[in-house]
Amino acid sequence: MKIRLFRSVTALAVAATLLGGVTLARAEGITSEQAQQILDELKAIRKTLETRPAVPAQPAAPAPVDDKVSMAFTSGGFSVGKENAPLVLIEYTDYQCPFCQRYHNDSFAQIKANFIDTGKIRYVSRDFPLPFHENARRSATAARCAAEQGKFWELRHTMIVNANQLQADKLGGYAQAASLDVPKFQACVDSDKFKAAIDKDIAEGSAAGINGTPSFVLGRVENGKLQGVRMVGAMPYAQFEAKIQDMLKQTAKN
Repeated sequence: MKIRLFRSVTALAVAATLLGGVTLARAEGITSEQAQQILDELKAIRKTLETRPAVPAQPAAPAPVDDKVSMAFTSGGFSVGKENAPLVLIEYTDYQCPFCQRYHNDSFAQIKANFIDTGKIRYVSRDFPLPFHENARRSATAARCAAEQGKFWELRHTMIVNANQLQADKLGGYAQAASLDVPKFQACVDSDKFKAAIDKDIAEGSAAGINGTPSFVLGRVENGKLQGVRMVGAMPYAQFEAKIQDMLKQTAKN
């Protein structure tokens, strides 16, 4: 499947905003290594955009923080939290993405403690490996192979915090540290047996307007559909909290 990444000039504006944030790395409390990862990411994004055919310039509206989304929702996949929680939060992730790493390190633990563990949110992980990340699809496969041995979330965490160290020879070490059957795990990764499942996640995300990572859909499940909003980027916890609390209040009124 050919993935269309950053389909509009709007995405370039988002990348530029992120680049501006990198210059404030020290003030924002990220390491120089994390800042370099983000710079490398933006260079890859720019390279992808520069290779696209030129199109006539069009006036572009400012990128919205979130957009309304209505999408089919199935119970399959990898999730934590109460199945009947009032809200669902889907994360579309790329294990090699430094912005996904930053979200995971800065916001995920608080979301889990305050909303997932308290029964307010069911959290779903979906794959969205970007085509210019050479280790992203293999890592998505590795997470699913770990799931076969009951270790999805453990390996997922390890790979995200080591986003710049996901070469093939590294994955076996992570699997061993997670107490996986390494030969079985390696055979699974090498088989690429989950290609169709990963492609399905990508198609689902693309249909919901996802074109970069991390991206999220937060909403309520109604008649087999997730009705909510799309949220884009490694936003600070406070922004997630505000949107979640607002939607919980709306849910309580209905």
